[in-house]
Order: sequence, then structure tokens, then C-alpha cells
Amino acid sequence: MPSQNRVVNFVSPGTKAASSRTAAIMALGGYTSPRRMKRIFACLDRRFPHAACLLRHTNAFELLVATILSAQCTDNRVNMITPGLFRKYPAPEDFAALRPEVLEQDIYSTGFFRSKAKNIIATSKKIVDEFGGQVPRTMDELLALPGVARKTANVVLGTAYGIASGIVVDTHVFRVATRRLRVSRGKTPIEVEKDLLKIAPRGRWIRFSYQLTLFGREICVARKPRCGECALEPICDSPEKTV
Repeated sequence: MPSQNRVVNFVSPGTKAASSRTAAIMALGGYTSPRRMKRIFACLDRRFPHAACLLRHTNAFELLVATILSAQCTDNRVNMITPGLFRKYPAPEDFAALRPEVLEQDIYSTGFFRSKAKNIIATSKKIVDEFGGQVPRTMDELLALPGVARKTANVVLGTAYGIASGIVVDTHVFRVATRRLRVSRGKTPIEVEKDLLKIAPRGRWIRFSYQLTLFGREICVARKPRCGECALEPICDSPEKTV
């Protein structure tokens, strides 16, 4: 499986992006026809007009730490511990000075606490030493931080800085894109992201990420999708439908 940290060539805005979307539509057939995608976008806009990151944060660094903690953990659980965590350690310098065993106690309930503590401390040190205490604003620089893959980098760039660098592909987005709405044939998060970037206008990338996540959490859930509540049910022929 390809690493999520590897450099991937993504489409650029303008004519090239439009041309890439046309090619993607042709490659994936009717599932990404312009009419179908327009309906998907419209339905998501109506249901989730204010879709945004659910991780509580007040700055880019807090968001970065919270996103690292969210791996294999729910946003709700992370949100339960981060307010106290950030009061205790308000800056990258504070995290950089910690011993792993100390931070492990603070983040124990998020799971995988040893590796998360190690990565957060190492990332904090790198931010302090190499970036003047500021979370970097480019994909390449973020991917150089310990514990940061494309998903985390996309969250930080899109939410903290408003930079549409890509589309966040979490478990909900992956499921909806590949098995439910079937707008991607990707087998890995990287492949799914590349498909979605080709069929969605760049101006939609950030909110589309969070709309798909909320759609997957609230309606197109994993075990038993709530198809009776879904406005997209008429254009969905997933074998996992419940109606």
C-alpha cells in the first residue's frame, strides 16, 4: 500500500483542472456524470451548509495536535481532553519540553498514546527549531513533521489556513466515495483523494471533505445506512442500500 506521505501530483486550478474533471468523468462513467455530481453537491449543500472540522481548536497548532490525536479515535473523545491539554501546554515550546511518559498520561484515553506522544513531541520540537514556532503552510513542510500524513496536512491547511491543498479522506469519506455513491474506484486513501480532486472543483475541496464526512456519520453510516432519510437515494444503486 502506498504511503500517505509520498508526494503526489494533483491537478492545478483553471483550465487544466476542468479538463481533468472531464477525463475523470469519462473514466468513471455515469457515476460521475456532470448532472449526477451537480445533484450530489446540491444535496450536500442543503443538508450540511455549514460543514466544518469538528475538532475544537483556537489556532493551527492546536488543530495539528488534535488531528494527530484523532487517529483511530473519535472527535468527541479528542474534544474531551484537548481543552485541558491546551490549558496545561499552551504552546509548541511547552509540548517540545515534555517527556513522553508525561504526555502519555494526558492523552491515554485517545488510544495509541505512546506513538502519539512521541510524534507530538517530535513535531513540536521541529516546529520550534525549524519554523519559528509556527505551523508551516505548505504540504511538503507539513509532511516532513513526525506523525503527519496527507489527511492531517489537508485538515490543517484547509481548516486553519483556508488553503485548498486536497481533500480529507477519512474512513467515512472512503466508504461513501467507493462503496456507496461510487464516485471513486480507488483502493487506498491516496487513490480516492486523487479521484475526488478530479471531479470536484477546487473551490469545493475543503467543504466537500467535511460534507462527505458528516454524510457518512449521520446518514450513510457503516453498518446500516439510513437510506430512507437520504436525498441521494434515488441516484444511488449501492449493493449495501437498505431500501
